[in-house]
Amino acid sequence: MGLVIYALITMLLFIGLSVRKANQFAKMPLHGRQDLYPIPKEKGHEHGGSYYEEVGWWKKPRETSGASELKDMLKEMLFIKKLFDNQRPFWWISYALHLGIYCLMGWTILLVVGAITEFSGGTVASLSSAWGMLIYYATLLFGWIGFLLVAVGAASLILRRLTNSQLSRYTTPQEYFNLLLIFVVAVTGIAVWGDTGMTGALAAMESVLSFQPLNASPLLAVHIILLGIMLTYIPLSKMSHYVGKYFTFHKVLWENEPNLPGSKITEQMKKAAGKKPQNSWSAPHIKG
Repeated sequence: MGLVIYALITMLLFIGLSVRKANQFAKMPLHGRQDLYPIPKEKGHEHGGSYYEEVGWWKKPRETSGASELKDMLKEMLFIKKLFDNQRPFWWISYALHLGIYCLMGWTILLVVGAITEFSGGTVASLSSAWGMLIYYATLLFGWIGFLLVAVGAASLILRRLTNSQLSRYTTPQEYFNLLLIFVVAVTGIAVWGDTGMTGALAAMESVLSFQPLNASPLLAVHIILLGIMLTYIPLSKMSHYVGKYFTFHKVLWENEPNLPGSKITEQMKKAAGKKPQNSWSAPHIKG
């Protein structure tokens, strides 16, 4: 029962700490606006330029497209498009890791659906109803692809950082630790998945969802403990960019709301101007 409670606590910690991180980003002072064009949400300026260029723009209604902005964000979030455009060789191994993570997210969801199906009296097996067979084979596919891609991607990124002089110069010990932790969790997951198969994974998920004791082998126990450590650690580390990317990347690039008298932007700028720095620093041209 201890492993089940541990798994639930670490999952709740992952969600709670992620929400906390997003809240911290949202409350940060107004960023240094770059307004790099084209900005996807601007109607009529999709290929460059800005409504700021129009005569008397502040007198005209401003048209925006949330769908266009979301489309551009999804390209970056799902496919890491800018890395693909600018560093194609590095993209292959980085995207292998990210795609593997997406597959494992789908695998987890499929295990939950499979567990609920069996709770409802159905059967998830290679020879069962059409629904049960669909969940069975989809779970197998997503699980194997996800674990293998994450392991290969993490190992490749470690090797790339070790062997590339430019990358190794700027890679910190924490970044090596992050990738190594992901790699170890993936490898133990492959070992457990290969040992227990679909039956064991589904039984483990059913135990967690029903708060029943989990009959875990030593290998499964190690995997769950390492996975829990990783889930708790990710929101506290640099890997929390899945939360921060909108605030520190998309919002900085595309935040071009007009700074009109009495607007929300004006209020934010006043608050930012009155904010005292939390840290002191010095440089040859500035005294601390």
